[in-house]
Amino acid sequence: MDYVFKMVVIGDSAVGKSQLLSRFSKNEFRSDIRATVGVEFQTKTVLIENKLVKAQIWDTAGQERYRAVTGAYYRGALGALIVYDITKHASFEHITRWLEELRHLAGPSVVVMLVGNKCDLEGLRAVPTEAGKELAEKEGLLFLETSALDATNVEKAFHMVLERIYRRTSRKSLGGGGDEEPPLVIKSGTKLDVKESQQNYQCCSQ
Repeated sequence: MDYVFKMVVIGDSAVGKSQLLSRFSKNEFRSDIRATVGVEFQTKTVLIENKLVKAQIWDTAGQERYRAVTGAYYRGALGALIVYDITKHASFEHITRWLEELRHLAGPSVVVMLVGNKCDLEGLRAVPTEAGKELAEKEGLLFLETSALDATNVEKAFHMVLERIYRRTSRKSLGGGGDEEPPLVIKSGTKLDVKESQQNYQCCSQ
């Protein structure tokens, strides 16, 4: 194993954090999945530029009563997915609070992906894609809309964070230093070329 990177998945309860992690780590979607109590942990090994990278991903419960317990698990995290439900505007309104907590406990240099989940429920959308994109640009975050149900952009979301962490880590090990890198925002309808899979990904909304 060449690298081990710790990530956390945070956001309000019932936005689909556990489903995203299950889809990424096991390629599974369970309709009977229960709310996370405290913290759950999954790992997955991926190949980035011919290096084996083990992602240690912590799924933190969104319920308020667990936040004091889960706070310790932010420490040491190099990356994070902050997830909201595109059908629940309140979950989007709370993103700033989650981001402040993350940066306070994990550090200001943590790589963050803002994720608008459940984009398969377009007919119930309450948060426009543009709103997510604007917040990501304002805060310097990566951004994608995903669906754990049909796997849209789930692999891509995790891989983008891991690849950004890898680039930062490899630059530091080579003495390059510095984390200055422009925020990458995936705009709705934009296609990306992914080196590993040679597939194109795009956001759900057109």
